[in-house]
Amino acid sequence: MKKSERHMLPAFFAMAAPAMLIYLFIIAYPIIYSVWLSFTDFNPNRGGTWNFVGLLQYKTMFSDPNFWHALKNNLIVVAVSVFGQIPIGFILAYLLYRKMVRGVNFFQTIVFLPNFLSTIVIGTMWKRLFQADGPVSVLIQKMTGDPTAQFEMMLHPNTVMIPIGFALIWIYTGLYMIIFLANLQKINTSLIEVAKIDGATEGQIFRKVIVPLLSGTILVSTVLAIAGSLRGFDLIFSITTQGLQRNNAMVLPIFMYQTAFQNYANEMRFAYGAAISNAIVLISLVLIAFSRMISRKTDY
Repeated sequence: MKKSERHMLPAFFAMAAPAMLIYLFIIAYPIIYSVWLSFTDFNPNRGGTWNFVGLLQYKTMFSDPNFWHALKNNLIVVAVSVFGQIPIGFILAYLLYRKMVRGVNFFQTIVFLPNFLSTIVIGTMWKRLFQADGPVSVLIQKMTGDPTAQFEMMLHPNTVMIPIGFALIWIYTGLYMIIFLANLQKINTSLIEVAKIDGATEGQIFRKVIVPLLSGTILVSTVLAIAGSLRGFDLIFSITTQGLQRNNAMVLPIFMYQTAFQNYANEMRFAYGAAISNAIVLISLVLIAFSRMISRKTDY
């Protein structure tokens, strides 16, 4: 190392120290603490005493049917995000980019508008829409001609994720539309013009030119969708209510919250919640690695 470089080291560490300290205390420390907590039987109601129990919390988690039910619902949310929000957002962005709709600015604003609203407000609104006496139920009564018909989709475990899926698409599609639209505007238009001169149709331009050029954006959007889906809490929490609905629509963050912070007085519940949170992180990393592998396999 040169003498001039050695003189720069104190200034470098002085500038990097604040960011490093913030990272250590806000991100690194909670992660390390959560991992350590999951290997103990720590319970705050016992005065901070704890014992090392190894993988007991993880064994309990894998044998808990509530965990697998929450994981199944979470994978549904991931599927809706990756195969619903992203493709629809991409297509809408392409329609706007190619000016295939009138009132581009108005259309763009309307689709993106849900991102400005509170998630709790949106959840409450969708809950009102799909409840037994809500507008959707009234519409079904009028369509069937049966005034006694009730729309109870949110009460059944096999259908409760359907209105949640609609809500997720309605909220976040606009976000991905803006992401794709911003990257579409960076593309050299001469590439599209050359493709049109060669006789390419609009569909071929989209598949053969646009999609490969935005492969990196698709991958980044997929990573964002997976990470957001596995830590999503507020929307589903607000759509569902206490009791049957919330249990039917339980996802891993809600399961972790109920285990660690609502039932933490029970034996080993607090540490069990830490094990669930670590599982959420691990599942997220696995799905993201899988999406990157698929991207490489398809040469995108």
